[in-house]
Amino acid sequence: MLRTDALERLPVLGSLPALSRALDTRGTAVLCAPPGTGKTTLVPLHLAALTEAGSGPPRRVLVAEPRRLAARSAARRMAWLLGEEPGDTVGFSVRGERRTGPRTRVEVVTTGVLLQRLQRDQELPGVDVVMLDECHERHLDADTALAFLLDVRATLRPELRVVAASATQDSDAWARLLSRHDTTDTAAPVVRGSGSAYAVEVRHAPPPGGTRPPHGTWVDPALLRHVADTVRKALAEAAEGDVLCFLPGAGEISRVAGLLDGCGATLLQLHGRAPAAVQEAVLGGPRPGERRVVLSTSVAESSLTVPGVRIVVDAGLAREPRTDHARGLGSLTTVSVSRAAAAQRQGRAGREGPGVVHRCWSPAEDGARPAWPSPEIAVADLTPFALQVAAWGDPEASGLALLDPPPAGAMAAAGDTLRALEAVDARGRVTGRGGRMARLGLHPRAARALLDAAPVVGDRPAAEAVALLSEEPPREFGDDLADALRAARRGNDAYGARWSREVRRLRAVLRSAGQAGDAGPGAAPRGAADAVGLVAALAYPERVARGRGGTNWLMVNGTRAAAGEASPLRDAPWLAVATADRPARSPAARIRQAAVVDERTALAAASAFRTTTREVRWDTDRGDVVTAESQRIGAVELSSRPLADPDPDLVRAAVLDGLRTEGTGLLRWTRDAEALRERLAFLHRESGEPWPDVSEDALLERAEEWLGGARCRADLAGTDAGEVLRGLLPWAAGEAARLDELAPERVRVPSGSRIRVDYGGEQPVLAVKLQELFGWDRTPRVADGRVPLLLHLLSPAGRPAAVTADLAGFWQDGYRAVRAELRGRYPRHPWPEDPTSAEPTRRTNTRR
Repeated sequence: MLRTDALERLPVLGSLPALSRALDTRGTAVLCAPPGTGKTTLVPLHLAALTEAGSGPPRRVLVAEPRRLAARSAARRMAWLLGEEPGDTVGFSVRGERRTGPRTRVEVVTTGVLLQRLQRDQELPGVDVVMLDECHERHLDADTALAFLLDVRATLRPELRVVAASATQDSDAWARLLSRHDTTDTAAPVVRGSGSAYAVEVRHAPPPGGTRPPHGTWVDPALLRHVADTVRKALAEAAEGDVLCFLPGAGEISRVAGLLDGCGATLLQLHGRAPAAVQEAVLGGPRPGERRVVLSTSVAESSLTVPGVRIVVDAGLAREPRTDHARGLGSLTTVSVSRAAAAQRQGRAGREGPGVVHRCWSPAEDGARPAWPSPEIAVADLTPFALQVAAWGDPEASGLALLDPPPAGAMAAAGDTLRALEAVDARGRVTGRGGRMARLGLHPRAARALLDAAPVVGDRPAAEAVALLSEEPPREFGDDLADALRAARRGNDAYGARWSREVRRLRAVLRSAGQAGDAGPGAAPRGAADAVGLVAALAYPERVARGRGGTNWLMVNGTRAAAGEASPLRDAPWLAVATADRPARSPAARIRQAAVVDERTALAAASAFRTTTREVRWDTDRGDVVTAESQRIGAVELSSRPLADPDPDLVRAAVLDGLRTEGTGLLRWTRDAEALRERLAFLHRESGEPWPDVSEDALLERAEEWLGGARCRADLAGTDAGEVLRGLLPWAAGEAARLDELAPERVRVPSGSRIRVDYGGEQPVLAVKLQELFGWDRTPRVADGRVPLLLHLLSPAGRPAAVTADLAGFWQDGYRAVRAELRGRYPRHPWPEDPTSAEPTRRTNTRR
């Protein structure tokens, strides 16, 4: 029985003729309609010619939703409008559950299921129209599915009709995208539906001062207390209407639910892992006289209608994926919700009547929020996407109609992962096994582990371990996956129930792939710990880790990893790390979930990273040349032995590298060598070429010229730096012979002494006792007479008495003061009135 009265109340009804015309003329269209207008429910029924407004022959319509909860809800709503139960004219297919029949004309699927069907048969036989709902959410599977559908229209089935449905007004970009493969230059038609939402009052309720911003998945408990207080206040201010409270994740939902205990309303926790009974209770609406508080993640932003809601409390946060491609670590991070998402959440309060939204942030923060949520293709792990496009035949995704291109770095990292999983070859083309993996509907890591582990341990243990990796177990299960598996098997909580359903589904997947059954006859018996370790190692081969003592390991990808001091994983020689993150300011990854494996399993799983290298290098830790033939898996060294016949050129290059790393201090520097370097530096500074630059950088730059046959640090330590410097003198130009003339090492003074000249400063210095200069009437000079020596005139005790570069001037003006000061202190030394005519001496008067 068609519920005509309910259908006629849906505002999108007036847009259906325009949508039909657009599809008849172009085959593609963008449908832009606000939430609650019937976009998700009435439009598919109309396209399938199941309503009185529908026209044309009966069609089979496929509706793709981004979430399982939304797919089930949409199918149930459409079946109700037709007076049926899901599985008759309207059905749905989600991971682990399918309700369709021979009469099904509208089937609601998740975008992941749609991708599997496209990989199995690109033509989608029997399907006339595909509607991709909630495109504005920019989920990666939805973007990929749309690109594949447009490719199918352009090459195989031009009659296939495609509708991109969005709840926001970002329609122009979608319209251009849908026409990318068309022969016409015009964008695809945009059909807009009007909404009938009621007015929603916006109230800002910023948290108290001192509330800290989120970091990673951590949210300040002060903010959660404030959200709970805001919910209580909203319930008290309004006499009727349910509260829909948006929080970033299931953990925050659970904590706020605890804070709201005793608030006088029924508390319902809605998220992707919520039990079916809870989902039914949320979507079924309140009982007479009941008030509800629905604590939800962003799953309730769109696609779902939660009856009875007149109040929204928005914590202003959402979770987005992030990937550290350099370390191969993926995680979720808490971000500020975008303005578009905040508007979607606000609209939930005005579906059935005037409402109010309490935003837990200040009005000034509105403008600082991003306009749109980040497209998943820009921030997520692209390994599943890279496998999908490789199996599609376009490994670089260069020919696909995508709103945003995949980041090159993320695609390169995904390609490395797929090669390690042996899903693609060196050129990025999908292998036979990669094609099977793409059709399983699992992450490539899980698919590889399931296919490869089942013949070894049997389909049930393999499915159990993969199910454990598919959804991270609760933290209270601990970080040892073997313990977590035993806890899941007990099945006395919601996680255990979900895990059991996933195990059954994965065993069915193995049957469909022809790999069900017990382990092969040649396989060794394995316990639960062995099975989960093998699966984790196969799924994350680059995270196989070798112990470094205690709670520290080094992963194949080069990342150091650590566990808690009390971890049961402690002292394990090998681990397969399934889940890890990197805390702020920590040099090592933090292990969340891992399993102990033996060396044979570790090496087999990570065999794609195994290399044999012959290396000759300068080891900075040893400070010497190291030659070795090493067996490695990635960054983990398995064995090493010295090379008997290292290449001399490589040895020389290693020595040069050591010099450039540690400097010329590796050479033997005598006092004479240091003095020669200072003399040459002085001449280069004063005269330039051909006198060589002997600064540290210049010597290292010319190291290949003077290195000689040094093969190790000891050889360098035996190399006389003075000989190196003399080898750099300008012998060819004939100037080398003038070194002692231009920059003499010593200068003979009137007393007969040969005094060393210090060239280490800006001006060369001659430090000499004052009495030894009697008879000199001018300052000595060097560098062809251009540079006067700076005279440090010393007392008889060798202490500085005066400094001058003008000796004649000193005798005339400064000597009297020095004489008056020192003659009484040193009476046994000569202090003539006229030093220019006095006899120079190194001795006292008595000794003279």
